[in-house]
Amino acid sequence: MQFDRKDYSDELLIRLYSELVRPRIIEEKMLVLLRQGKLAKWFSGIGQEAVAVGAAMAALPDEYILPMHRNLGVFSVRQIPLHRLFSQWMGKPGGFTKGRDRSFHFGTQEYHIIGMISHLGPQNGIADGIALANVLKQNSKAAIVFSGDGGTSEGDFHEAVNVAAVWDLPVIFVIENNGYGLSTPSSEQFRCKSFADKGIGYGIEGVSVDGNNILEVYHTLNTLLKDIRQKPRPVIFEARTFRMRGHEEASGTKYVPQYLFDEWGKKDPIANYENYLLENKIITQQEVDDIRSKIKAEIEEHLQITYKENDPDVDTQLELRDMFYQKEVPAIHPSDKKTEKRFLDAISDGMRQAMQKHSNLVIMGQDIAEYGGAFKATQGFVEEFGKARIRNTPITESAILGAGLGLSINGYKSIVEMQFADFVTCGFNQIVNNLAKTHYRWGQNADVVVRMPTGAAVGAGPFHSQSTEAWFFHVPGLKIVYPAFPQDAKGLLDAAVEDPNPVMYFEHKALYRSVNGLVSDNYFTIPIGKGSLVKQGDDITIVTYGLGVHWALEALKEFPEINADLIDLRTLLPWDKDMVLDSVKRTGKVIVFHEDTLTGGIGAEIASVIGQECFQYLDAPVARCGSLDTPVPMSHGLEWNFLPRDRFKKQLLELFHY
Repeated sequence: MQFDRKDYSDELLIRLYSELVRPRIIEEKMLVLLRQGKLAKWFSGIGQEAVAVGAAMAALPDEYILPMHRNLGVFSVRQIPLHRLFSQWMGKPGGFTKGRDRSFHFGTQEYHIIGMISHLGPQNGIADGIALANVLKQNSKAAIVFSGDGGTSEGDFHEAVNVAAVWDLPVIFVIENNGYGLSTPSSEQFRCKSFADKGIGYGIEGVSVDGNNILEVYHTLNTLLKDIRQKPRPVIFEARTFRMRGHEEASGTKYVPQYLFDEWGKKDPIANYENYLLENKIITQQEVDDIRSKIKAEIEEHLQITYKENDPDVDTQLELRDMFYQKEVPAIHPSDKKTEKRFLDAISDGMRQAMQKHSNLVIMGQDIAEYGGAFKATQGFVEEFGKARIRNTPITESAILGAGLGLSINGYKSIVEMQFADFVTCGFNQIVNNLAKTHYRWGQNADVVVRMPTGAAVGAGPFHSQSTEAWFFHVPGLKIVYPAFPQDAKGLLDAAVEDPNPVMYFEHKALYRSVNGLVSDNYFTIPIGKGSLVKQGDDITIVTYGLGVHWALEALKEFPEINADLIDLRTLLPWDKDMVLDSVKRTGKVIVFHEDTLTGGIGAEIASVIGQECFQYLDAPVARCGSLDTPVPMSHGLEWNFLPRDRFKKQLLELFHY
């Protein structure tokens, strides 16, 4: 292995050595603790230390790094107290996740490190969002994100690199090419000889280095970072290295031919660099011994701190409270001055005023800039706010949702438009595993609103008409709103923007231009979690939302003999249980009604709660009504047979006469 010190000082070369050997010694101790049963799992980075250490040394202390399992060197270079790392790995409260997640599945704003989740790839989109915030701030900073060679097969990697290329984002995509994805060798993972070659396909730079040579890694990254801070753009950085232990310790290494261990053992990053320093009299053996002894003493000292910690207290209320960032959002009351607006125009008005109020709010989505969006909700926005904040995206739902989280991490708000709610399937993981769980796991809020043009009755067929709200209703950590009237559409959208937590905002396409109403002219909020009593009566309680509210009004007009409480939920998560239960206790009869398919819908949960908490007040079985359990057909007759409007009228009459 050839080392080129360039013009780096002896002091820096010795610092690099100290930082390189530190994670190795920590790991060796952790492997002992694993065998003793004090750790549940360990993903070893032995043999790959130069990549993480070189990257962390090259980055500025306040530049975000997004590492993976084998990048302990990132955490140790950033000088995180070892007892906090030990507590994290042992599930103690002194760690970063209060015992809620393991290993490196955490982030820390204090040290500007954003850890991974088990799903490979999503961290790349988050890096895009962090880098985008850097560009908007014009702070001359970059982001570094790690991927394994196997993880580059994920669509998330492709999406994120493509977005970074199109937007000229200062991101270095570090690919640790270490020979295996768990037990699958590179020959069965990809055909490219060098990941640097992938840069050509994205129109960006690609660099490949010896990932075991600390000086080559550090110098190349240091040079690249200095450049892209001034001329923002992404770079693919391949570090050729090898995984000297199993995917994790339980998996073993029997699937790896011995000759590879023999070959790569000669390329050990620490032994080779140490010999270079000794041979060139940059360091003495006594200094080497002192560095190692000091690290070992530090490990033992900090282990004693962790050993003294108790396990986390079991506190149900704390667990539930930590699902969301608990920041009180002041109510902003609607003005008396109102203007007649269509449902779509109310949404547009709410977004425009939110953009005017929050200079750190960014809207992202396909065709939303000059074109104004598929439904023209953002028409004229790019002229008012500019393309930096009204951002046309490539067709990359997952990367853009991840970028929303990255923006939040770096101090921005975002609205992400799914062109159709159906397309959210392509970004599902980012929503349910990143946006929803990040605050619970390590205290980082996701200040992201996901706009979801939804629903049928527009003749658009199976892939542009689905009601997808129930998919997210089951996911702790999300809030879901679904307005039925223009005033609510604006107030709830602005409430979603004000809320620092992830909010799924459903807007029914059939209401866009068919429903009008008076809408307050000012920027105002409607409390999330509060339903609306649209009509009041003593015979029956109708619980619904979205287009269902209008179908219910139509039915009550057709059957004037029925005096019903008509509850528009407005918010589905959390739903207004008190309003619903109070009404049912008074009327004794209830029908829960939604456009979504019947089986497993939100109505099933509401009906179950009513049955459990209002049984003694009921004069009839709890009724449910929803669409057929089929995809949404396109043909007019088939679609209206699928939809529950007419079945609801029949069930309403049956319940009334029960």
